[in-house]
Amino acid sequence: MGRYLTMNSLPPIPAGVVTLDDHETHARTTLDANAWAYFAGGAADEHTVRANADAWHDLQLLPRVLRPLAGGHTRITLLGRDLAHPILLAPVAYQRLAHPDGEIASALAASALQAGLVLSTQASTPLEDVARAFGNDPARGPLWFQLYLQPDRGFNRELVQRVEAAGYEALVLTVDAPCHGARDRERRAGFRLPPGIGAVNLKGLAAPATTSLRPGQSALFDGLLAHAPTWDDVAWLQSVTRLPVLLKGILHPDDARQAVALQAGGVIVSNHGGRTLDTAIATARALPRVAEAVHGELPVLVDGGIRRGTDVLKAMALGASAVLIGRPFVFGLANAGAHGVAHVLRLLRDELEIAMALAGCRTLADASPACLWTERRDDS
Repeated sequence: MGRYLTMNSLPPIPAGVVTLDDHETHARTTLDANAWAYFAGGAADEHTVRANADAWHDLQLLPRVLRPLAGGHTRITLLGRDLAHPILLAPVAYQRLAHPDGEIASALAASALQAGLVLSTQASTPLEDVARAFGNDPARGPLWFQLYLQPDRGFNRELVQRVEAAGYEALVLTVDAPCHGARDRERRAGFRLPPGIGAVNLKGLAAPATTSLRPGQSALFDGLLAHAPTWDDVAWLQSVTRLPVLLKGILHPDDARQAVALQAGGVIVSNHGGRTLDTAIATARALPRVAEAVHGELPVLVDGGIRRGTDVLKAMALGASAVLIGRPFVFGLANAGAHGVAHVLRLLRDELEIAMALAGCRTLADASPACLWTERRDDS
């Protein structure tokens, strides 16, 4: 599992933890109420949080038998790179809330398990330190940086230059969160960042100028959202970086077509893990229409509710190029640091291989809608 993850100082995987759901159950006893509300919670009544997982469960595999499987593998090609498997770690902020090693532990685990890593703008560890921990092994997965555009374009440009200099290979622009969702669980817990944990990569960003509101104006629409990114900002970002720009938070096919028109590096079908707009469509349900709209012009990735290797196979069958996981690896991080993140990744990849073999898929190129059961309807 790599020289970093065999160190005797790493804590063992808790007894009885053999699935991603087990990691979540155990993390509930490990994290304090403050951190649990932040990582486990979603927006409002958390319908979308639950719907994400339920939508994958509801899809049924239709396996084929007696097919040749020898020499099978999970390899894919993504943005011109050959990868060992299609699993990436999604951007998650403030990982030192879950474990003192935070993003460094996640980077070590992802690198050792050949998984991609997307670092959050709101990481609690400097982006340069994470890149060094991830390393330059040619067998490792991709290293990407997630970006929330700030109102100050000069600051954005300087941040992108840091990202490029540190060796990140792509930018992932989050486009579905112009404001926070109504996170009731966090409010009930009185969520706050502990001393010493913050968005260290945003140091030096000046506070936005205060907007004077006239009577009847909205603090949200006439204040905060006056600086919300638009498609013009996507084009500007592309003009100041040599890196591909993927758009994270695409659910509507028309937005996917707009991404194609702008020659984005890819799209990520995501509803922010149910943390922004509650009752938004589950990603498994949105994925097929987005993939159809893109029509192979761009890579299409997906996150939200993926908890089993069968979910990964279903995502690939619906047109995904790769998948991202968020909460599961954070729960592994809380349970056992880098070892816990590596365990989550190993479980998911092992389960993917098992699912492929039992479904009759020698490679992920065999994963297609034909692998999924659909009810036949007599429309006459």
